[in-house]
Amino acid sequence: MNESTSKRTKPMATATPTFDELQAQIKKLTEQAQAVKKTEIETVLKDMKANIEKYGLTADQLGFTTAPKKTIKKASSSTKEAVVMYQNGNLTWSGAARGRKPKWVMAAQAAGEDLEKYRI
Repeated sequence: MNESTSKRTKPMATATPTFDELQAQIKKLTEQAQAVKKTEIETVLKDMKANIEKYGLTADQLGFTTAPKKTIKKASSSTKEAVVMYQNGNLTWSGAARGRKPKWVMAAQAAGEDLEKYRI
């Protein structure tokens, strides 16, 4: 046996890196990761574009369509205000079938009152 191979060597003690050294390693690895990511993205996009063309895929099939925006119509200045047909003190109601009846009207009807007594 060779003297150099027969002797067991003690593992070299590794020094614990400093904070600054670790930060430098992180920076270097982050830069490497960004470069690899950029390359991989380019490859993925190339493959995707080829498959989109090959299969004739549409944006809708890929889920890239946007839902139409809901528009809310604002009342124009020419819109007529509802004519008040019923009044109970300061409370009024047009009697039109637009939305729910006011609570005071529902309460009066529930009590069995005739709405004609509130008619203006």
